[in-house]
Amino acid sequence: MEALQGKHFSITDPRDVNTVIYKINRTEKEYLKDSPKYTVERLNYMEEIRGEATKKTFFVDNPSYDYDQLLILSFAKDKVVVNMALLEEEKVKISKKPMPIKFNTLYSEKESEYKEFKYTPNLKRPISIIDPETTEEVKPIVYFDEKTNEIKGKCKLKPYKSYFAFEIRDDK
Repeated sequence: MEALQGKHFSITDPRDVNTVIYKINRTEKEYLKDSPKYTVERLNYMEEIRGEATKKTFFVDNPSYDYDQLLILSFAKDKVVVNMALLEEEKVKISKKPMPIKFNTLYSEKESEYKEFKYTPNLKRPISIIDPETTEEVKPIVYFDEKTNEIKGKCKLKPYKSYFAFEIRDDK
């Protein structure tokens, strides 16, 4: 029987706050030439209601040996709080030197598609678009671009709705 490899940690969200966490992955060297340098992976979690608050236990599958970089997004009524953290052994440390991240609020009065982006060969992507009301990801439409010989994705956005989009970038 195969054993599961992973770590977990918990946070508590106050009422009207919903936190989601992403693990930031560096693309393997053999794929770097034709792929984004960083990709993001949303962590799965379990919820437990505790009075007015919600305790969330997040799971990191296949953690690295030294540390994993995390992006913490806490959605409140009209704002998003962005934090970077490191998961080391059994501790989560909020980072003093954040990783370069580009984030944006997307809004249109017409149905639209948001920017094409490349996937890595193992179908990981550098961009995530989130519905701030539900904190669910907008699932991209994945396709193979025969002209460039690459796997790409696009997200369809609904009209009259705001979205939160972010991308991890190289700090150069």
